[in-house]
Amino acid sequence: MAENLVKDLITAGVHFGHRTSRWNPKMAPYIYAKKNQIHVLDIRETVRGLLRAKKYLKRVAEGGSLILFAGTKRQASGIIEREASRCGMPFVSERWLGGTLTNFRTIRNRLGRLEELEALRASDEINQYSKKMQSSLNREFRKMYRNLNGIRTMNRMPECVVVVDPNKEKNAIREAKALGLATIALIDTDCDPDSVDLPIPGNDDGLRSIELIFKHLADAIIEGKTGTAPPAEPVEAPAAETATAAPVETALAKEAPAEAPAEEAVAAAPAEEVPAEAPAEEAAAETPAADEAPAEDTPSEESLTGNDD
Repeated sequence: MAENLVKDLITAGVHFGHRTSRWNPKMAPYIYAKKNQIHVLDIRETVRGLLRAKKYLKRVAEGGSLILFAGTKRQASGIIEREASRCGMPFVSERWLGGTLTNFRTIRNRLGRLEELEALRASDEINQYSKKMQSSLNREFRKMYRNLNGIRTMNRMPECVVVVDPNKEKNAIREAKALGLATIALIDTDCDPDSVDLPIPGNDDGLRSIELIFKHLADAIIEGKTGTAPPAEPVEAPAAETATAAPVETALAKEAPAEAPAEEAVAAAPAEEVPAEAPAEEAAAETPAADEAPAEDTPSEESLTGNDD
């Protein structure tokens, strides 16, 4: 499993960092080397941080606590929303509103306003307002829905905050630290690892890198909530079956040359019998030619006629 994880991380480009001119010296323990003025992260540190984060998130999910996902970068927005929805946790994917955690009571009041606007738009009561007022209400609903829809299910404070790029989500990290919440982050070579509790060194700008890391984190949460492995793992079963079937096919391929000479011998046997039958056919063809009396009698008749003359 560890070998497959390392292979997936390398394939997703998790080990690529930023340019050497943008690095944070505190990331030196997590950097393996530099090539073409780009830092290369140590995959061993990435695997170590990922396994620690998965173990912690699984324990938090088993206790029934909430885990807040935050990632407002353009590359991470869609992935954060998809993976958080898959594991049933709140998320912030568009904009981190100031006071989302430290002023949670006000945020809950705004969520009440969002539900009120939804009920208003679903009924025919909105048609009683003027066109200008309807446009204003729709605009207010779209803005609130975009910013607050992800944390609608967060009816209490989370126990942990998982972010992408602490430099981008510095407000989320600051509020979590102020409230004593645990923080987990996917950090690149330009970030400060001391700002988070469980850093996961990796590329925080690549789509495949972010998707792979948060897929594993979401799977750990699902496993902690349900007590069983997530349903996404059985998809890898056919790959395992093909991997086990591959040696069988190679074994059959190795056995094929051993059977080939026998088949060639069987195929060669009729080929060798053909010359043996050919003389018999030629002899059979010659016998009627030898038995044909007219062909041999013609000279004798001419000779007889010659004698008569």
